[in-house]
Parts: sequence; structure tokens; C-alpha cells
Amino acid sequence: MKRVTGVGGIFYKCKSPQKAKEWYSKHLGLVTNEYGSLFEFRQGASPDKIGYLQWSPMGSDTEYYAPSKSEFMINYRVDNLVELLKVLKEEGVEIVGEMEEYEYGKFAWIMDPDGHKVELWEPIDGVFTKEYDGKTTM
Repeated sequence: MKRVTGVGGIFYKCKSPQKAKEWYSKHLGLVTNEYGSLFEFRQGASPDKIGYLQWSPMGSDTEYYAPSKSEFMINYRVDNLVELLKVLKEEGVEIVGEMEEYEYGKFAWIMDPDGHKVELWEPIDGVFTKEYDGKTTM
């Protein structure tokens, strides 16, 4: 079973997420929204398929990374989150909370050996393609 298929998102704490989004939009051309910015890419093994990476500055007081004390969190794309969680549990990996499911995919969280919370995402990229077609940063 393939585990991680790519990076799905980069999340970091900052003093003012709105100022960060404005700065990155003005100076680096990111198309931003309330969550940050999406980066569109073609999937290597299937170049006809579009994928997305989410960039999100978050408030320095966010609890989204808890129980980690880290200033950032990486999101990794996976193919089969349910099966991967079974394997990770068998391997003794700490799973944080319960898997959550949304129209744009399934999410789960684990802790790495250094205490960083890691987000795992089984994406449904088509939702973003419909919503953001032509409006993402490439």
C-alpha cells in the first residue's frame, strides 16, 4: 500500500493571518481567500489529474496543531486514509482524535516522534477544481 502521495498543505502560526495573506498576495501574487491560498499541480503518475496544495497562515493562538507545541503543521496527501490509519495504529503511531470527513476529503492526525502533529488528507480534488478553476496560484 502506498502511504503518502505528496504534500497537501503547509500551515503555520503568525501574528496576523490577514496581513500575511495581503502581503503574500501583493508581493508574491498569491490568490488568497479566508483559508490562505491554493496551489494547483498535475499529479505525476496521472498528469491528466489536477491536485492542490493548501497554504494557510493561522493565528498564533490557534489550537489546531494541539497537542503539538509546534509553530507549523504539514498536511500529507494519501490514497486510502482508512487503511493507512489501521496500519499506523498497528505500528504504534499515536493517532490524535477521530477521522473527519468533508466534501473535499477525509482527514486524520498523527504525532511524529518529535511531537509535531501531522495531518493526513485523502483529497477529493474535484471539489476545488469546480470552485477555484482558474483562480489558484500555479
